[in-house]
Formats: sequence, structure tokens, C-alpha cells
Amino acid sequence: MAAGVGLLVIVLLVVGVRGCLSNRKEQALKDYNRDVASLIGDGNDNTADFFQTLSTGGSSPSDLQTQINQLRVRAEGQTRKAAGLDAPGEMRPAQRNLVLTLSLVQEAIGKVAEKLPGALASDSTVAENAVKAIAGEMQALTSADVVYTRRVAAIVQQVLDDEQIGGQTIQRSNFQQNLGWLDPSIVARRIDSEAGRGAGGGAAGEPAPGTHGHGLVSSAVGDKTLVAGGAPNRIAASSTVTFRAVIANQGENIETDVRVRVRIRGAGKTISAQKTVDETRPGTNAEVSVPLGQAPPIGEAVQITVEVRAVPGEQKTDNNAQTYTALFTRG
Repeated sequence: MAAGVGLLVIVLLVVGVRGCLSNRKEQALKDYNRDVASLIGDGNDNTADFFQTLSTGGSSPSDLQTQINQLRVRAEGQTRKAAGLDAPGEMRPAQRNLVLTLSLVQEAIGKVAEKLPGALASDSTVAENAVKAIAGEMQALTSADVVYTRRVAAIVQQVLDDEQIGGQTIQRSNFQQNLGWLDPSIVARRIDSEAGRGAGGGAAGEPAPGTHGHGLVSSAVGDKTLVAGGAPNRIAASSTVTFRAVIANQGENIETDVRVRVRIRGAGKTISAQKTVDETRPGTNAEVSVPLGQAPPIGEAVQITVEVRAVPGEQKTDNNAQTYTALFTRG
């Protein structure tokens, strides 16, 4: 009997130890997936800010370069965090490719920052070459999405499936948000590089025959329509201020990639926000919501400029923008 009891105790101990080891392994795999998801989510947010900043522009080329470099620093931090993850053995192939993924993003943002002053120069040769280089760097972001999807997310999912660990969410990447960034002529238009418009041009880059362009019909914040001239427009301030611009396609062509920009000047650093409309049609209006993305200055008179950016082939631009005097107030 004593021998039987001893054997039973040993069996229970072995089963218990195996159970503990199994639980620890399962938790380690879940933790790794969670850490990867957090890093990729942060990376998605960073590249969203990257494209938004490029499209909105800064007060000067050097200011824009500084803003993009700040995003590069953030991307470098994400790469370092990835390199420091404690990956379980089965996840080591995914771990290597995770670091590669975030390195591609970091390097692309840094290279774009280097080329921005040239892309925004007045010399067309310099600007066009820089714009082409920026479009080339955007391919690294597309590559990062591919590497992550096929060599990180797929491996993580496979390991979890092999270990029969369910109920887990695999984070998706969205580093390259719009394939138009691979086209130099579109890059030039989006970053407002006038001298770089010829990059990647040719016949395919020429605007269609007929007139092109838009006019700004009205601007509003919430239910308050902004009025130019006279007393300042009083606007209730919040962290979620959103401008509504109504624009009219006044040309004879369908226009794509139409950008509406809001700028606030006169109280500290210029605040810019922009929204891109996929398509507008001739003779019709489109309402565009542009979130400011930050709290505006309170209690100081500012100048708000709402502008629908010129499209290729647009000749008449005197009705594209309107400037309003405004005062943001609490409550």
C-alpha cells in the first residue's frame, strides 16, 4: 500500500508540473502576441501621423522636416522595443521579422525626412529627383506590410493554432495607407511640391481636357457657419473641434484626391489639419469634415483659413480659400 501511495504521489506531481509548464508556455505565447499587437498598433498610429503631416505641410520645409523627424524618433523607439521582446522559442522566426518590419518603417520615415527640403525646393531638377526618391521610400512601407503579414502575423497565428490556443486577436498592419504614395506625380501634389510636379509625369500624368477646379462654398464648426469680415466668429473650444467645408466642383472633370486644409494662425504655433476627398463630380457639392486633432488656442484672436487645394489643370484659384477671424472660447 505504501508503495502504491508513493507511486500515486509521484504521478500527481508529474502531472502537476506538466500542467504548470503548459500553462506557463500558453501564457508566454499569449503575452508575446499581445506585445506584438501593441507595437504594431503604435506603428500604425505613427504612420497615420506621418501621412497626415506630409499632406498637411508645415509652416516651412524645415518645420515639416522637423515634424517628420520626430515621427522617425518615435519609430526608432518602437523598433528598440521590438528588439527587446522576450520571444518564446516557437516565436523566434516571427520575432526576427517583427524587428525587420519596424526597421523598414523607421528607415523609410527617416529617408523621407532627408529628402523633404529638396522636394520642396524651387529648382525643378532638385525637386523632381527628391520627389522620386520619396516615392521610392514609400515602397518600404508596402514591404513592411508584406513582411509583417506573411512572416510575423502568419507565424504567430500558426503557433497559436498548433498549441490550440484560441480566443486571440492578431493585429493587422496598415503602414502603407494609400498606394498613390508610390506615384511621384501624386507625391508631388500631396506634399505641395510645385517644382516637383513633373516627377513621373509624361502623357499619363497630364490632366484631362476641359476645365478643372473647385470653389469653397462655405465653412462651419458644428452648427455655426463662419462669416468672413466683421466681428470675430466665436467658437466653443474643445479637443474635438471639427470643421465642415462645403466645396463645389466647378470644372468639367471628375477630380480625385482632393484635399481640404484648415490652418489656424495668430496664437503661437500654426495649427494645420487636412482631409482628402477620394472623388468629386462636375457641378456637384461635397461636404468635407476636417477634425482639428488638438485643442485650439483659447481667448486669443486667430485667423482661420479654410482652403480646397488646387488640382492638376486648375487655372482659377481665387475662390479656393477663405480666411475668418475667430475667437475660441471655453464652453
